[in-house]
Amino acid sequence: MSKIKQPLSPREPAVALWMSTFAFTICFAVWTIFAIIGIRIKEDLGLTEAQFGLLVGTPILTGSLVRILLGVWTPRYGGRLVYTLTMLAAALSTLMLSHAATFPQMLLAGLGVGLAGGSFAVGVAYVSPFFPPEKQGTVLGIFGAGNVGAALTKFLAPFVLVAAGWQMVAEIWAAALILTACLFWFTTSDDPAFRNRRDGKAPKRSLMQEFAPLRKAQVWRFSLYYFFAFGGFVALALWLPRYLVGVYGFDIATAGMVAAAYSIPGSIFRALGGMLSDRKGARAVMYWMFGISAVATLVLSLPSGVTPAVFIVTVFVLGFVMSLGKAAVYKHIPAYYPDAVGPVGGVVGMVGGLGGFVLPIAFGLLKDATGLWSSCFLLLFAVVAVSLLWMHLSIRQMERPSVSAVAA
Repeated sequence: MSKIKQPLSPREPAVALWMSTFAFTICFAVWTIFAIIGIRIKEDLGLTEAQFGLLVGTPILTGSLVRILLGVWTPRYGGRLVYTLTMLAAALSTLMLSHAATFPQMLLAGLGVGLAGGSFAVGVAYVSPFFPPEKQGTVLGIFGAGNVGAALTKFLAPFVLVAAGWQMVAEIWAAALILTACLFWFTTSDDPAFRNRRDGKAPKRSLMQEFAPLRKAQVWRFSLYYFFAFGGFVALALWLPRYLVGVYGFDIATAGMVAAAYSIPGSIFRALGGMLSDRKGARAVMYWMFGISAVATLVLSLPSGVTPAVFIVTVFVLGFVMSLGKAAVYKHIPAYYPDAVGPVGGVVGMVGGLGGFVLPIAFGLLKDATGLWSSCFLLLFAVVAVSLLWMHLSIRQMERPSVSAVAA
């Protein structure tokens, strides 16, 4: 990360952080809109479980793949501009969604809606230069708490859907995103790293330099961690309403409320994960996250199932430790790659987002193939086991005297 050579006013970092977090919250609410309206669309169009999984996962696909591009654009053109344009483009697509009538039209609109998810890579690269290294875990944890936008959708969308239809949900969410984009543009300033490059006080980096860190296996190891911690969180946030309706017979409003309650601790406590990573170390947080997640997913994968009370408590614990893990993963990035937060953060975010796309589809396919709703948690257990093993072996190798910590 380039050194800050221009003085900042005392309020600029705080405004950048809190406005970015608010904007990401609204973006995340839009990004997960199909978690609620998708259930009604499934009924209207008679979709299979796999088709439903594809529908809710389509925005996640766009939001994931676009993160690399946005992660590179942010340091080049400034996070303030890129963030605002991303929100406006996503809002237009969400408005188009309200006029879609067929499954292909909804998938096409969903690709555009997914741009809202790409805002994460922009926000990380925009916020990070405002703060010193020792605060990165806490700051990025606070920003990442914008995941709570998923809870906003699950709390509010069912009531709008019942009262005025799923099309009205899309129209209101699009309007909220437009208003947020305008508010963000008029209240924030360019980040110091971009200002330095723009004013010639810091060298501009070539595309080769931007992408050079991606040759390291460590980046892809971090990506796998985020595939579970974030991708698994998004997948469950999207899948839980359908799971609760199908397994326990909840009505859509109740299922939405329970899924929202899952999303809230899984989002807000990301800030706690950042603080713990700053104070106790990201590695320790990752070990706890994977260990508890392994137990939770194994319990939830029992073919005989569990009672609603046991399910809800266990999935809430899972969401909580996932939130800690999400922050711990991103604590690593500015520490290991201070000059490539945008590209590396974009790639890690992309892989994590792809988890949110691939996993709901896999959940649907597993349900169709096995008839077992709990098969989705068995898949998550497998991802946890592989991640934990790879992390432990890498750390053991890193601790050998002949191996540099930087190469881990």
